[in-house]
Amino acid sequence: MTTLLILALLIALLLTGIPIFVGLGLTSIIIMLITEGSISSAADTIFGKLDNGLLTAIPMFAFMAHVMIKSRVVDDLYEAANAMVGHVKGGLGVATVLSCTIFAAISGSSVATALTIGSSAIPQMKRFGYRPHESYGVIAAGGTLGILIPPSGPLILYAIVTETSIGALFLAGLIPGIMMAIIFAFWSVGQGYTNKNIRDNKWVGWRECSAAMRRSFWALLMPPIVLGGIYFGIFTASEAASIGCIYALLVGALVYRNFGFKELYETAFETVRTTAMLFMILAAAALFGHAVTIIRLPIELVESVLTLGLTPMMFILVVMAVIFVLGMFMETISIILITTPIILPALIQFDINLIWYGILLMINLELALITPPVGMNLFVIKGIADAPLAEVIRGALPYVVLMVVGLFIVLAFPSLATWLPEIAGYGR
Repeated sequence: MTTLLILALLIALLLTGIPIFVGLGLTSIIIMLITEGSISSAADTIFGKLDNGLLTAIPMFAFMAHVMIKSRVVDDLYEAANAMVGHVKGGLGVATVLSCTIFAAISGSSVATALTIGSSAIPQMKRFGYRPHESYGVIAAGGTLGILIPPSGPLILYAIVTETSIGALFLAGLIPGIMMAIIFAFWSVGQGYTNKNIRDNKWVGWRECSAAMRRSFWALLMPPIVLGGIYFGIFTASEAASIGCIYALLVGALVYRNFGFKELYETAFETVRTTAMLFMILAAAALFGHAVTIIRLPIELVESVLTLGLTPMMFILVVMAVIFVLGMFMETISIILITTPIILPALIQFDINLIWYGILLMINLELALITPPVGMNLFVIKGIADAPLAEVIRGALPYVVLMVVGLFIVLAFPSLATWLPEIAGYGR
């Protein structure tokens, strides 16, 4: 009952349109005033959560992504992918998925991936006979890979909240992320066979493919540098972020030669704005976690779950169903920071691998990006294509089913998420 009252209060506040961090903060303050009679512990709680060196990875990965976007490396990426696979059945869709996958590994942002790739791909796909909703769907779904494929902002936040290794989570997201991309690609090939209006690109020849790959070389080198360094233990996730920033600046300034002081200022401004928003939410979430701990909500939740006699798998299924519903109405960061502190004790009690759960959560949050009424990627596609929202939703619906299939595959085979971290020497 307490849980429902707190969630009702929080949702009521958020429905008024106030910022997320304000809703979390007000709910926390109300709980603390009722239970403790003061909010004197708030400052120590917030400082304790934000006084964490791992948090430096967030602004650095955001800066790296903004630099690569400003440098317009995506144009070369899309051309290279299109040159390689655009001639096969449904190849343009496959090239779009491939571009989204690579750009997700550069930007770490689902919205940025959908926005950047969509601007180039949607007109091209329509020109080659794709129905409007088909082109919208593949971009909306392909963009979600930014959550799962490292470096991912939501994965970093989850790691901080649960005190799990960022490097382990980055490695854990690789195989499921590639798996989801392959599932999307097969669906695109299927569309190529079922929609007779789709025209395939002509094979451009190995010389043009080689030239396209050379043009995209510097962009393609970014993920191996960042993730390879983490995998081989050369540097930590935070150090990888700083290396990525330096590399992105060098590529933009010296290779593409379109990144000067003006672009540096704009990129720094965007990074500060994004980081400030995330840190405000993180501070409010820390306060919320402290408040629910005061009223013993996590403990009561664990005890309630144990009395129901649920198995660990049944508990995971219930949590995934709840998060799927929440994803229809809330954005990804809010879901992570609201639900994780509450269910974390139950995950530990059930001895559920936090790395595996984190990847399941990310796939579920991918669904949140393309499920109405608050799917962020749906509105991004609507904006860049000037399309009716109903048409965008129609295109995204098959990918909702595909993501649910992917979620159940990772549920059935946890090693898809845990194998790479284990061989890299990370614990649970």
